[in-house]
Amino acid sequence: MSEVLAFHVVITGRVQGVGFRPFVSRIAHEFGLAGWVRNRSGQVEIHVEGSSDALTAFNDALQNQAPPLAKPECPHICSVLPCGYHNFTIEVSATNDQSDTHIPPDYFVCGDCLAEIQNPAERRYRYPFINCTQCGPRYTLIDRLPYDRPNTAMAGFELCPDCQSEYSDPLDRRYHAQPLACARCGPGLVFRRTGCTDLTDNERALSACVLGLREGLIVAVKGVGGYHLLCDATDAIAVRKLRDRKLRPDKPLAVLVPWRGENGLELVNQLADLDESEQLLLCSPLRPIVLVSKRSHSVLTDAIAPDLGEVGLMLPYSPLHHLLVDGFGAPLVATSANLSGEPVLTDGEEVEARLNHVADAFLHHNRPIRRPADDSVYRRIAGKTRPLRIGRGFAPIERKLPFYLEQPLLAVGADLKNTVALAFRDRVVISPHIGDLGTLRSAEVFEQVIADLTRLYDVKPQTIICDAHPGYHSSRWARNQNLPILPVFHHHAHASALVGEHELEGQVLVFTWDGTGYGEDSTIWGGEALLGSPGNWRRVGSIRPFNLPGGDKASREPWRCALSLCWEQGIAWPDCSQNSDLLRQAWERRINCPVTSSAGRLFDAAAALIGIADYSSYEGHAAMRLEAMGTSGAEPITLPITKNADGVIISDWSALLPFLMDARLSFAERSSVFHASLAATISDQAKAVREQHGINRIGLSGGVFQNRLLTEQTLTTLEKFGFEVYLHENIPSGDGGISFGQIIETGSNMP
Repeated sequence: MSEVLAFHVVITGRVQGVGFRPFVSRIAHEFGLAGWVRNRSGQVEIHVEGSSDALTAFNDALQNQAPPLAKPECPHICSVLPCGYHNFTIEVSATNDQSDTHIPPDYFVCGDCLAEIQNPAERRYRYPFINCTQCGPRYTLIDRLPYDRPNTAMAGFELCPDCQSEYSDPLDRRYHAQPLACARCGPGLVFRRTGCTDLTDNERALSACVLGLREGLIVAVKGVGGYHLLCDATDAIAVRKLRDRKLRPDKPLAVLVPWRGENGLELVNQLADLDESEQLLLCSPLRPIVLVSKRSHSVLTDAIAPDLGEVGLMLPYSPLHHLLVDGFGAPLVATSANLSGEPVLTDGEEVEARLNHVADAFLHHNRPIRRPADDSVYRRIAGKTRPLRIGRGFAPIERKLPFYLEQPLLAVGADLKNTVALAFRDRVVISPHIGDLGTLRSAEVFEQVIADLTRLYDVKPQTIICDAHPGYHSSRWARNQNLPILPVFHHHAHASALVGEHELEGQVLVFTWDGTGYGEDSTIWGGEALLGSPGNWRRVGSIRPFNLPGGDKASREPWRCALSLCWEQGIAWPDCSQNSDLLRQAWERRINCPVTSSAGRLFDAAAALIGIADYSSYEGHAAMRLEAMGTSGAEPITLPITKNADGVIISDWSALLPFLMDARLSFAERSSVFHASLAATISDQAKAVREQHGINRIGLSGGVFQNRLLTEQTLTTLEKFGFEVYLHENIPSGDGGISFGQIIETGSNMP
């Protein structure tokens, strides 16, 4: 008889909520080993014993055959004395003093479960909440750790005998699947329409919802991380009705497309032209919204994304979404059920109360959503799909820090596209997209996400990092927490986010271009070049400053930005349709006309001067229309460079004005030259800084670099001159990355 040996194994990383313990149990049984596995505050702990050959095979499988959703780190293995176990079990989770928790995001419905709900012979045929250890909700379901069913929103659903048998069988793919349920014991649907009796049978509720959508209704549907507003994406009347009711006249709407064909993309390819990276991301387990080039003459109504060349598509990710869009048989609008800029709504009563003027009907279910998670949004820029918004499927994002923190930090991000970040030891956790702060619901969700992260990770921050802008809601909240606060300038955070993402050392020149950010001189920055490293940035480049007539109004009314440029230069804008006499007087007296160097407002001004957009109904509206008009390859106009009294390189936009106002030229020609000129401007500033400082590494960060046309031309031009260029890949370049940048900026400078 061979000698019995034993190992004690500890594995960290993303190993909870991804079927890791059932996986360990299966391979232990496969190799005839005995012992146990359990969760322990974010780690997986294993005791395994048997023959030497079996243990070797087990260790190999442990490291090379982990579940696809797991991200285990290298296991710590040590020899121990055998205990004489006769079988292998999953034990009750334990806790220890120092948490090493890793919270998994929510996952799509896997292929096995999808096949099951489509098979009439299966007992979960067409069950909208099917899942197994490899799929289903996680982040939006967890109450506390360790990740066991009593610690989730499923605790109130007692397993029926059949489900309990699957849950308890080590060889079943639902072994210890915490959201496990079936139609007998799990959550169910309710379809509600004013004047009609509620339909509580799952099949009747699904059928009624599909029928309502075919009749042109707008239906609020509860999903994994919140409600969507659904309507027929091929019906212009239904889409315009949704826009009118939601007061969203122009902002693009996401489209949910049925999974068709062997690779799922048969219908998608009829709607859009995709490259390989976009196809892979759409079909990935993460299932984000991906912005792709629209095909002409597709079945989608033009009202989906008016005046834009792209549309946001996503494939169904939950069993409920599959059943609905398959039953409907055509693309559906699937936009977040919220009021503009707020976090997505998650509670049925609140949805009915706040959106009763928008939705004609509601499809509810009784599986609680513990915290909202909006859909992630990606766009291909410079050959890679890059995040514009991180949410369901991706977040919370966890990263290793390039330093060790003696005390935990909380970064509360920016006020637009807010995320928060919790940092402790050598780790940082970035929340999903929360939304734009400033409303009561936004404030409530902002505080809830902070409370949840600190509780789930068992971390109490000792210092809060906030934006230096004194008027930000997040900054005011930070000042009221009775903890030390550290303010970080907005554009320093943008630069540090890029450097932190790529783990760069030494000096880097980062162009931080966006709409607005509080600058070191108390003006509104937005077109800056920062040289240095996290905790040690200095402004070396900028855009010629100008005043914003009406302050914040200028971001919603681009004609104000256009007039300001003309007034600054002493020229007329004869095509301006607005009566500006009183505004001119306020501008001359500098009444409510803050100074800015914002590249974002320069884009707005260009859109107005060309005649593309006088008003913006959503953030980035004018700039997005301007980009959609342009093409690459135009000859740039050289913007003169000077230095101000502080030695900062200043690029002067005035040479662009006559060209932008030349009505003899097409919109496309003027837009193309504008983009090419700004790309050349960045290159000119970079070359000037290199001459003085010898810097060769360039970063591009900030919301302006979500503009593909500008970013790709800038990258090409910089690389032509021998620069090494870095773009964001996993962290949003816009304000969604600010919280991460605040952590990097602060932590890099701590003793």
